[in-house]
Amino acid sequence: MAGYGSSGTHGYSGSRANGLAIAGLVCGIVGIFFANVILGPLAIIFGAIGRKQAPAKGGAGMATAAIVLGVIDLLIFFVLLAVAASSGGFAWYVGG
Repeated sequence: MAGYGSSGTHGYSGSRANGLAIAGLVCGIVGIFFANVILGPLAIIFGAIGRKQAPAKGGAGMATAAIVLGVIDLLIFFVLLAVAASSGGFAWYVGG
């Protein structure tokens, strides 16, 4: 008599997703809105490593999108930096 869960596939779903490509894609998407100077380079790095792993694990499209979004994140940062520098920078007014 077989016990419960004796099929031999305990906790394995068979998924071969490329985790670094997914992480790079998430960093690239979130970096458009928040902390683009930090998440942009991370998206580029994770995307490049994910592209190298793509023949074995798949996800070449996600890795390429992560690299593109990382570059866009950095471009947004530099455009915002140039706009801030040309308008006199940031001024903090505390009090009246």
